Amino acid sequence: MIITRKAQNLLENIIKPGKVVVLHGARRVGKTFLLKEYLKTVKEKYIFWNGEDFAVHELLSRRSVQNYKNILGSTKLLVIDEAQKIPEIGHVLKLIVDSFEDLKIIVTGSSAFDIANLTGEPLTGRKYEIVMYPVSENEFRQFENFEERYDNLLQRLVYGNMPELINTSDPDDKAAYLRELVTSYLLKDILAFENIKNSSKMIDLLKLIAYQTGNEVSIEELGRQIGMSKNTVEKYLDLLSKVFVVYRLNGFSRNLRKEVVKNSRWYFFDNGIRNAIIANFNPVTLREDRRLLWENYMMSERIKFLSYSRVVCNRYFWRTYDKQEIDLVEEREGGLFAYEFKWKNAKTKSPAAWQKNYPGSLFEVITTENYSDWLSQK
Repeated sequence: MIITRKAQNLLENIIKPGKVVVLHGARRVGKTFLLKEYLKTVKEKYIFWNGEDFAVHELLSRRSVQNYKNILGSTKLLVIDEAQKIPEIGHVLKLIVDSFEDLKIIVTGSSAFDIANLTGEPLTGRKYEIVMYPVSENEFRQFENFEERYDNLLQRLVYGNMPELINTSDPDDKAAYLRELVTSYLLKDILAFENIKNSSKMIDLLKLIAYQTGNEVSIEELGRQIGMSKNTVEKYLDLLSKVFVVYRLNGFSRNLRKEVVKNSRWYFFDNGIRNAIIANFNPVTLREDRRLLWENYMMSERIKFLSYSRVVCNRYFWRTYDKQEIDLVEEREGGLFAYEFKWKNAKTKSPAAWQKNYPGSLFEVITTENYSDWLSQK
């Protein structure tokens, strides 16, 4: 089964000569497959290179306009997969972009720090960035009818949305794939960076984050529990964010004394990765953490939708010291939009303190009854 990815639609809309489209995201979310599917639609002459090929390194190592003219010829599209593997690729691309006005360029990288030299100074004003995520609910709609949606949702809350699981039906095979993905691929990016070698500490940190998904987390307390300094914990969390394993949500406040903003909340980009970290693939009906699974899933699905829709939005949680709280606050288009996530449909009112201090905001409860509509509305 092949899904047309939202990132491909976005790529087709923004690609143009004189710009580099930088496509990045976690390993195995389908970047290479997307490129190959996109190239099937291309009618003009193109070159496709793998950045891990040393022959490509050799071709590009002589940084001169004439060398690149000899290589590219009449090519109209240059595609480089795993571009971060090529030495000084940012400067190489800058020279190519500035010298070939009619050339379109697409490059991919598997993490934010992998392509730091692409998105930094060399390509300032010369790039568009697209983040690619695991398969979204909106992408599943291409082949999923309404009657199947709820049962499939229960599976995705446990096993997540990595593309290779779409055609895998056996639960044991899904669990084995996710365990291998965590140990061999996601952490590989991190442990190779800055000579980090303590993989057990990284797993311990991820476990703590997994068990506290959606709750406020103290960096100092995390450090105490796993025997690491605050600075090291912050460094590890930053790296985990840059390889698209987890992300941070900060507290919202307009400087009111009763609002809590000191600590952050952490979520996983994919439920399956979270469950692999804690080795729990039990069905949702048997889970005590089903509320957290639902909240984590909705948070990440909303990120996918807003990102692919190119909606500029600040995202927060909100809580007061007397424990009134809201799961998600979106600040966009000059307004505030507050959302509470409930697994089962329940009557939930906007907290009194929120109503009093932000009377013009929207408040909505997101449940299994209305989530599909919410993930398609701005």
